Order: sequence, then structure tokens, then C-alpha cells
Amino acid sequence: MPETLARTRNEPTSEQLLTLLRNMLTQRAVDTRGFQLNRQGKIAIAMGSEGHEAVQAGTGLAFVRGKDLLYPYYRNTGLILACGFPLKDLFRSQFARATDRTGGRNIINHVTARELGIASISSIIASQCTHAVGAAYALKYRKEAGRVVFCQFGEGATSEGEWHEALNYAAVHRLAVVFVCENNRWAISTPQVKQMKNQDVAARAIGYGVHGSVVDGFDPVAVYHAVHEARERATVGGGPTLVEAKCYRFLSHTTDDDDRTYRSRDEVELQRKLDPVPRFKRKLVSDGAISEDALKALETEITELVNRTTDEVETEPLPPSSELYTNVYAGETSPWL
Repeated sequence: MPETLARTRNEPTSEQLLTLLRNMLTQRAVDTRGFQLNRQGKIAIAMGSEGHEAVQAGTGLAFVRGKDLLYPYYRNTGLILACGFPLKDLFRSQFARATDRTGGRNIINHVTARELGIASISSIIASQCTHAVGAAYALKYRKEAGRVVFCQFGEGATSEGEWHEALNYAAVHRLAVVFVCENNRWAISTPQVKQMKNQDVAARAIGYGVHGSVVDGFDPVAVYHAVHEARERATVGGGPTLVEAKCYRFLSHTTDDDDRTYRSRDEVELQRKLDPVPRFKRKLVSDGAISEDALKALETEITELVNRTTDEVETEPLPPSSELYTNVYAGETSPWL
């Protein structure tokens, strides 16, 4: 069975708790705005991450900027923001503007920021897992101690061969990788029970000889503890860890998906009772970490920031047609020579 990781003594400070809250609120606001923009016909597609806020805020708090590397997947809006990715660049990607880091060439959420250690996202499910392991091997080969690779994925990725190859290779070579499974119970329209017999993805860790843990993915502090401990283990030569954070995807897979065709509203509403955002807000207010008035002010500030940012980005130019074939082929850029 997977190892249950005990909470470490490295408790989040008051400032870090507020950082968790801010990141969760920002992720929710960005999701809401993305769906609005899609329905307004301003962006082609939006991909929500409601229900993943605690996982991504907690993981982002454990990520050490300037040292660690992140290999995210397409639902990691909140995580990349928590790791320092600029909000304006995120919306430039969604609007496909010329100012986007990829020149408006990539699908939404497929961002990259080399200077932040955030690797390019691939649409191929689980391919980032082998990429992450390759990066971790490079760190080991170059003897760069104290650096860890974070690899994120959904439970659907664990049905792919690349995922198993990555776990096995990382284990054999004792690489500094923290594998975080954001288990939201649905691989688009396929429920977990139709993918695996195990109730816990982390139970697979023992088959590869690595540490495994299951954590409440609706609790950002619990996620932080589990991921932080996994990172600490990796830095002292303890090898990889598989952390499974159980959460839920409240929205459709994307704005092109209708989740009513494969799951009931009763199921979604039942999970909504565990929504990590209002749950964490209540806890911080109850604990005295933030007042009701300060919370309302923070929410207003974030909403205004997100709306102002999208308004600014929307006025930026689209890529000119003359650049259609640039950065596609090496050398000559004329098509179909």
C-alpha cells in the first residue's frame, strides 16, 4: 500500500497561507473569465480547472523558484501562475496575440517560460512525464544538487505507457522527481473505475519501488506538506515520489465538451460541497488569518486585475499573416518547397 506521508513541521507561515488563498482565488477568476470570453466568441476554447485550486496552489508553494523545473499539463493554469508565470502572458496565449511567447501559435494553456523553469506543454497525454524524467537525469548527470523536477498529470495519464516508463526509469536511476497526480476522477468522459482496478493511483508506486502518498486534494495545506516532503526526500537522494491528490473537475473538460452526456448533475453537486475555494476562505476567516472585509477586498482586487488584464491584452495585435510560416521549419520558411 502507498506510504502515508506525515505532515512535516514546516508549517506555512501566515504570509504563505495568504499566498495560497490569493493563488486559489486568481485561478478561479481566470477560469471564470476564460469561459466568459469563449462564450463571447473572443477566444476559441477554454479549459477550466475548478476543483484543482488547492492542488495547484499547494504544489506551487512547494516549488522553489530559480531552482526547480516544472513539467505541467494542460489543466495547470493555477500552478504556472503560482510558479511565477505572468498573468498577462497567460491571457496572451488564450487570445493568440502576436505578443504571446509562442507568437500566438499554440493552443491555450500550452505555455512555456524557460527563465522560470516552466517547460513547454505537449498535448500528447503523459509525454511530459518522460520529458520530466529526462530533465531530472540531466540534473543528476551534471551533479546539480538541490534541484527537483515537478511533473503534473491527471489520472488518465497513468493509463499511458509513457507514464509507466517514466516511473520505472526515475526509480531505477533514483532521480529527483516529484510526480503529482491531480486525480479529478474523470479522464474526459472516462471514469476512474473504467481505467483501473485500484482505488488509489498511488498504490502503483510500490510496483516501481518508489514512495507513494494519497492526499486530500481539496486542502492546499495538506497538498503542500505532501509535496514539500517529497521534494525534501528528492534533494537528499531519496529518489522520486508519487503524490496522488484527490480532487474533482467541476466543469466540462473544455468548452467544447458537454459533461452532461456522461455524468449526472447530482454527482457534480455532491462534489461541489467540497469546493476547495470557499472551504479555504472559511478556514482562514475562522482562524483569524484574514478578516471578512479583507477577504472581500482581495476578491475585488483579483477580479478587477483579471478583467483589466484581459481588456488590455484584447487590444494587442494579432500575428501578421506574413509570419505564418516562420518558426515552423529550419532554414527556408517558404511552404511546400
